[in-house]
Amino acid sequence: MTNLTKLGEFGLIERFRKAIKLDSTVVKGSGDDCAVLKFDRKNYQLFTCDMLVEDVDFTLKDRPYLIGRKSLAVSLSDIAACGGLPRHCLVSIGMPKKTTLKFLDEVFSGMLELAKKYKVNISGGDLSRADKLVIDVSMLGAVEKKKLVLREGAKIGDIIFVSGPLGGSIRGKHLKFTPRIKEARFLVSNFKINSMIDISDGLSQDLGHILKASRVGAVIYEDLIPLPAESAGLNDALYSGEDFELLFTLSKKEAKRLTRKKKMNFQPIGEITSAKSGLRLINKDCRDIEVLPAGFRHF
Repeated sequence: MTNLTKLGEFGLIERFRKAIKLDSTVVKGSGDDCAVLKFDRKNYQLFTCDMLVEDVDFTLKDRPYLIGRKSLAVSLSDIAACGGLPRHCLVSIGMPKKTTLKFLDEVFSGMLELAKKYKVNISGGDLSRADKLVIDVSMLGAVEKKKLVLREGAKIGDIIFVSGPLGGSIRGKHLKFTPRIKEARFLVSNFKINSMIDISDGLSQDLGHILKASRVGAVIYEDLIPLPAESAGLNDALYSGEDFELLFTLSKKEAKRLTRKKKMNFQPIGEITSAKSGLRLINKDCRDIEVLPAGFRHF
């Protein structure tokens, strides 16, 4: 009998996807940052969910305020990756019986702060008893049809950008990061963005999702990958994840326009190539190295 470790997280997702039948109200189902649903003449509805689990996504040594904040932030980041604006969410919490009211109040205060900042209505949810703390957020957003961006639109010759430094997130950023709603809206309102994703599982793995969906390859340059002081180096940026920066591609013409926006922190790191080249890295010694898409996986 095949176990989960052998099948892997993405193998399990693909197994479920093959069994799911969708009707015409679903524009894009599983396989992107958000599901995309028909809504009205000008807009699509975005739908995403994220589950945070104790000792996987946070520990009880972390500030409960930051745990609550992250529980909304990760879904906000998904909405940003599709170019949209968040609108409503439901929050479900499973918790041990020994959980204190003070702890939960602090968790909720973190949620409320981000909900207020991004004008998200916490419209309901569910509570249950659990062995460990589990927080699940389902979020609805909206995006103008002409501004929707998915993973599958990267084109050969596109320039690859990131919205900020990568690596070292486990040292605190994964709890405190700012969802890139503002940056995403700036991009889709002023440029033709061909593909986009948020970096949750590591640069190599999430860039790999764009490459697979778009049927292309890529070359990235070590010297161009921005690293914060907290990063342990290149491998940290490539594989650690939880950065929640935007990773996107656009044509060279559009890239030239973008680089003139000096106040924005967008950094070019490579170029989209043909699928046969796979994912390549040019290191600081100018060596061409194959990079296998890898990063955080639950199984």
